[in-house]
Amino acid sequence: MRLFGMPVEKGRWLLIPLGAIVLLCLGTVYSWSIFRKPLEKLLNINATESLLPFTVLLIMFAILMPITGFYINRFGSRTITAVGGVIMGLGYILSSLDGNLQLLTFTYGAIAGAGVGIVYGVPLAVIAKWFPDKKGIAVGLTVIGFGLSPLITAPLTKTLIDAYGVRQTFVILGITFTLIILAIATVLKTPPPDWKPANWNPNVAVSGSTALTNSETILQTPAFYGLWLCYTIGTFSGLAAIGISSPLAQEIIKLDATTAAGTVSLFAVFNALGRLFFGWFTDRFSPKLAAIVSFTLVLIASLMMLKAGQGTVATYLIAFALFYFSFGGWLAIAPTTTLILFSAADYAKNYGVVFTAYGAGALGGTLLAGRIRDIFGSYTVFFYPTTALAILGIVLAVFMLKRSFSSSTISQAN
Repeated sequence: MRLFGMPVEKGRWLLIPLGAIVLLCLGTVYSWSIFRKPLEKLLNINATESLLPFTVLLIMFAILMPITGFYINRFGSRTITAVGGVIMGLGYILSSLDGNLQLLTFTYGAIAGAGVGIVYGVPLAVIAKWFPDKKGIAVGLTVIGFGLSPLITAPLTKTLIDAYGVRQTFVILGITFTLIILAIATVLKTPPPDWKPANWNPNVAVSGSTALTNSETILQTPAFYGLWLCYTIGTFSGLAAIGISSPLAQEIIKLDATTAAGTVSLFAVFNALGRLFFGWFTDRFSPKLAAIVSFTLVLIASLMMLKAGQGTVATYLIAFALFYFSFGGWLAIAPTTTLILFSAADYAKNYGVVFTAYGAGALGGTLLAGRIRDIFGSYTVFFYPTTALAILGIVLAVFMLKRSFSSSTISQAN
């Protein structure tokens, strides 16, 4: 058996960068803060309203991702990737229409968000099936694309907006992403059902005793609810930080728009590194310990931002690097934990159920951040709830993840 003209054990590694590129296109949503100031001026809207399209997109993303997981085996990874890519691109293109906030929320939030949700889980499901022997590092390397996206798309978006305006930028991005995703969709395929890496012999008896096989069983386990709550808290603070990073830098730290956009690109590196580090860390140690480390970083970042003000550039850079690093970590902790605890064959379905936590965190974090800015006139107050939630997350990780994620279970499942 050969893949990309090479022995399959080597050829499968090419699927990781290809999957990462697809996720890089989807991850442009993390550059939304670059759009916000221009859109606030263009549409005469406030901070809460400019976060609305981003919030709706994240919710649609979280709704469609689990639904798609049930259809990957039926329609195939190539078809679903292509359909989702076209829908996402169409949403971007339609966002260029001359309209109001409601139209933008529908085109960008609902349509583009649906496309992102349809596509997102496919590369991860494909990689998970090709790498049962290296699930943590393989998934971590793939999801890097989503987190690393702003490193490329934030300055690209800023340049396009300055040159062509917001509306034309939506068109350019929509067409470009559609073509890239359609091209990669042609080579995204899963291995035969009976395939396994050479010289890899998992302990079938142990796996059978620890792995669950469907979403109904997952919903009956305390482990699922512990993971779901921790994932919600992790995305609450992370997605809010992503949505407010550029305007906060301009309003509180007093950076100019170009420099603020540059910091978003810098933070994208930490988002990506967090996925890689926590993918390895979760696989090597335990989901419980990974969650505790992640929430500790959020706690430190929140306390730092409560003291931030004009000129405290270093404080802002360090704190938001920690926010992005921790959030990126959850995009590796959650899927890796799902692979560890539940059947890899049903990964797309299982992680789809877990991923609903992403939508809950997105809704709470982004809406609260915008509302706090409009009520109090500053984003600083937002870091009080993130401080409290970080502490709550540590407590949940210690008590709700402890029993299901013992070190013996992890070593056996691997």
